[in-house]
Amino acid sequence: MQRKLSDRQVKAAKIKLDGKVNKLSDGGGLFLQVSSTGKYWRYNYRFNKKQKTLSLGVYPEVSLSAARDRHNEAREVLALGNDPSEKKQATKQAEKAKHQDSFQNIATDWFNKFSEGWTDKHKSKKWGYLEKDLFPLIGDLPINEIEAPDILAACNVFVDRGKVYSAHNVKQAAGQIFRYGVAIGKCKRDPAADLRGALPPIKETHYPTITKPLEVGALLRALEDYQGNYAVKQSMNLLPYLMCRPGELRHMEWPELDFEARVWIVPADKMKCGREHRVPLSLQALVILESMKEYSTGAKYVFHGIRAKDRPLSENTFNSVLRGVGYDKTQMVSHGFRGMASSLLNEQGWNPDAIEAQLAHQQSDKVRAAYNRAQYWDERVKMMQHYADYLDSLRTGADVIPINRNQA
Repeated sequence: MQRKLSDRQVKAAKIKLDGKVNKLSDGGGLFLQVSSTGKYWRYNYRFNKKQKTLSLGVYPEVSLSAARDRHNEAREVLALGNDPSEKKQATKQAEKAKHQDSFQNIATDWFNKFSEGWTDKHKSKKWGYLEKDLFPLIGDLPINEIEAPDILAACNVFVDRGKVYSAHNVKQAAGQIFRYGVAIGKCKRDPAADLRGALPPIKETHYPTITKPLEVGALLRALEDYQGNYAVKQSMNLLPYLMCRPGELRHMEWPELDFEARVWIVPADKMKCGREHRVPLSLQALVILESMKEYSTGAKYVFHGIRAKDRPLSENTFNSVLRGVGYDKTQMVSHGFRGMASSLLNEQGWNPDAIEAQLAHQQSDKVRAAYNRAQYWDERVKMMQHYADYLDSLRTGADVIPINRNQA
């Protein structure tokens, strides 16, 4: 009876003195092949009257005990009339296909195809939801095997931290991947859609703002007196006129501006709502933008970074200016200019639908949203010029509050 190998023998095994390969048998066709490049487990067997050899792994990654387990599995396959080598190849191909159709692979493919043209911030945020939140939980799973509870688990990580908005963003990101997977035939449906109602609703965020006319005037005067970088000063003075999000202004590019038509066309990929948005430009806004032409010559962004012309102003620029002129984060933030405009214009009797359309708020009723954008354009043009004039009057200290001026 052949004596089996011991762990000590395997560990001490070396090539032959003449440098040739050394083979140490463990019985039943299993042997350790020792060469100058390493130690390899092999299994010799016959199938269909042909001598064949199956690789079982490399020592020490595969121990003697593990090699014997693999050897026994291969012998069981052979006993059933199947070729262990073919079975191994089939398993390897199945694993390869499984990996190719994993959520992470499909998601990476989707991201590479559709992220072109996104802002750096949006690209970084979207990839973060995938890499940090979804991949660790479901990245290795075949996309067609993932169910709603798997996605919910990733979302609930944020719910448990009180970050409900982020939980909804993770769900949205997952849904985009699954819909892409459906389109390319890798899965049958989007399980993220089954999470409707499974997450706590997003609470509306109210940014600190100033709405009392006299206080608005004081704020505008403080910004006008700000001494700092020219692009920072001009962008800060322009922001109140536009009713846009600060990030949209920071990423404004020259080709988006039509000076003759007096409109700023913000591309869909820069908008939170995901659709193109048009901003009527008041005369005051045009003057500020004209003043930037010489300063921003050769720059990608109208308000480019202080140290780099190919980058926009930093994300914290506007809030830093507000802190510098005496307003803390409980009094006023850069997003607060939108709330300021909404409050003042509503008080003055302007059409709420026109105001909402100008703020580019997301509406669940897509038909109504499209109608508002088209139907209220002329009113928005009139409203934006009125609002700019009104802000100027507050800045100069006028104490007249025009009510229903839009009806004149």
